[in-house]
Parts: sequence; structure tokens; C-alpha cells
Amino acid sequence: MPPHDLQSRLDLALRAARAAGDLILEHYQSAGLTVDRKRDSSPVTIADRNAEKLIRAEIAGEFPDDSILGEEFGEQPGRSGYRWIIDPLDGTKSFIHGVPLFGTLVGVEFEGRCVVGVCHFPVLRETAWGATGLGAWWQPAGGEPRPARVSPVAELSQALVCFTTVQGFARIGRTDAFESLAGAAGIVRGWGDCYGHILVATGRAEVMVDPLMNPWDAAALVPIVEEAGGSFMDWAGVTTIYSGNGISVNAALRESVLRITRR
Repeated sequence: MPPHDLQSRLDLALRAARAAGDLILEHYQSAGLTVDRKRDSSPVTIADRNAEKLIRAEIAGEFPDDSILGEEFGEQPGRSGYRWIIDPLDGTKSFIHGVPLFGTLVGVEFEGRCVVGVCHFPVLRETAWGATGLGAWWQPAGGEPRPARVSPVAELSQALVCFTTVQGFARIGRTDAFESLAGAAGIVRGWGDCYGHILVATGRAEVMVDPLMNPWDAAALVPIVEEAGGSFMDWAGVTTIYSGNGISVNAALRESVLRITRR
């Protein structure tokens, strides 16, 4: 996996995520926005679909041999060993309610390992990215890129813990985990979806816990959080995007959180 292969894919991921974000903004807080429901009853809009089409077209134009997995249009096989994993609009529920904490996620696997990740927040004009061996970076709105680092907080009683929805814990029968985390944390906030994970990667929160995640929700986050000095893992402590759940946490609190989430 030559470094230039990662850098070229990271550059494309950044361009595509920002271009998709501009497209999404055309529909943000639109009075005429139509919301459809998928088979799992989750919402989807023209912004989700068109943003994924844009990203897929960018990838196909530059890396036609790479495979692609996207939330809205499934799997497209490839033969290079690289696999792009896309969530064009992570936080569609926030988007349709006019809440700006949604993002575009573009991740890349190489032979099953997540090696490139970009998360762009269109309304906030904020972007975080990372690639294996190339570091993690954060560009706030109007600012210059700076290294992304997790916080050094070592006590849950001083930590900011984020989550997406309380209902998610109930759906998997783990309200005990939510209650334990909430009771132990210094601050608990429902700043969910990818926003919570990027708060951890940039040192603004210590823990983000998701009881329900798909691979496209997680793939871009792994290299960002890891290169920032933290861990992205499932509730058992395994670095994977395929367990159906996920945690981003700084290095100091990893074991404290796992003591709560592990069965």
C-alpha cells in the first residue's frame, strides 16, 4: 500500500465530500423537500441520493478499478483491493429537521482495513480527515488545517459523553449501558451521528457511543479517530465496522468505557 496511493485517494475523498456537501446545501431547510422512507423506515431524500451519485461518479472517473459500497445504491465490485464506503448524508434526521449536525462520510478500505476517512459538515463548513500513517487533521470553518488530537481527560467524571438516541440503546436491550455511562460522565449530550465521533477525534469530547451503526456510518471514522490518538471499536473492544455498533474514545478512557459496554 504505497503512501501515494493513500494520498491520491485522500485528495479525491476530500474533493468529493466537499462537492457533495455543496449539493446537499441546495436542499437544506428547503420548504419543498420530500422525505421518503426506506425498507427499514429510515428517511431518505433527494439530497442523500444525488450526493452519493456525485461521489460515485468522482471515484469511477479516477479509480475505476476500486469497489464502492454506498448506503443508498449498494455495492459495486472492483479488483484493485481498495473499497470506498460512502454515507453521503450521515444524520438525515438532523438534516430534515434543519439541524446542522450532519455530515458527508467518505471512507476507503484496503484489503479489509480502513485506511482513509473524510467527514465534512456542509453547514458548519468544517472538515476532518485522516489516513493511515498520514495523520489526522481538522479544518474549522474559515480556519487553516490543524492536527486533530483526542483529549487527555482520564476520568469519566470529567468527560463529555455523546450519543445519538436513547432509543437505540433500548432497541438492543442495553439501556443499562446508557444509564451507567450517563451516571458516570461529567456531561452527557445527544450530539450524535458522525458529529459526536469527530468531537472525540478533535479533543472536544471524550466518548461517543453508538448502539446501532452500519459499515458506511463507521468506515470513514476509523482512520480519523485512530490517527488522532484514540480508538474506534465495537462494544467488545474490537476495531471493526461490521459489529453493528461503535465507540470513539480517547486513549485514557478506553478501558473505563469497555467495562460498561462489554457484556
